Amino acid sequence: MDIKKYLTTRREWCNRYITEYMENRCDDSFAKLRDAMSYSLFAGGKRVRPILVMAACEAAGGDEKHTIPFGVALEMVHTFSLIHDDLPSMDDDDYRRGKLTNHKVYGEAHAILAGDALLAEAFRVLSRPDLYPPVTAETGLAVMREVAEATGICGMVGGQSLDLLSENKAIEPDNLYLMHLCKTARFIECATVTGAILAQADEGTIESMRRYGEDIGMAFQIVDDCLNAAGDEKIMGKATGSDAERGKATYPALYGLEESRKKAHEHVTKAIDALESFGPRGETLRQIALYIIKRNR
Repeated sequence: MDIKKYLTTRREWCNRYITEYMENRCDDSFAKLRDAMSYSLFAGGKRVRPILVMAACEAAGGDEKHTIPFGVALEMVHTFSLIHDDLPSMDDDDYRRGKLTNHKVYGEAHAILAGDALLAEAFRVLSRPDLYPPVTAETGLAVMREVAEATGICGMVGGQSLDLLSENKAIEPDNLYLMHLCKTARFIECATVTGAILAQADEGTIESMRRYGEDIGMAFQIVDDCLNAAGDEKIMGKATGSDAERGKATYPALYGLEESRKKAHEHVTKAIDALESFGPRGETLRQIALYIIKRNR
């Protein structure tokens, strides 16, 4: 299959939905806040999470077209996390994807508000009445719980807390794994599990998607660590070496680059193994796993 064409097409579906949603959300009294939200939503994201929702749903026997709003909600949560991660009180980044970070354009206060609003809007999207049917309310509630769990204290937010607490400190391998699991892998796992839930898959299928998502999520974060340590700044659109400068706990810092890349490949192999029971229907997810390990930004 042509994985690049697949990713481009699905990214366009997501972008159309986001554009329509944001254009029709509130009047111009809230223009600055809406602009700040849209700025980061359209700052060059790959839409990996909504695409994973679609691909997982299709692999589990569902209709991917029904999943677009749910995937967009996940993208809103992801964007909220990026805006807040870039703040001076967190990672203090000036650029992301080659563009000024949100707080550099709209100010720190409106960047915080944009992130807060995106998190709230995500759950508004998930609860829109026009999504039910074709999806049942029970299924939608299960997705909302999955998203909340992957976002909160044991998910992205908790992972960011562990990240901050680990700066300039020696860290044990198990603690580094937990930090990456919470900060990145659990939300990517949430995407694949959401796809399976929307396909009304059985527990065995959902568990396979959970294992696949966790492993590609770990690979994704390890690759991010490696790119920060040795990536091409022009391709990435942001400075490299910032993790080392801030004393961040990363895989390259603990294991070195080559061993870290090896561990990322091991996670991708485990993710692909988790798709064995899907046969040909799992091919898109296999290709996405390989895409993640090969990316350069």
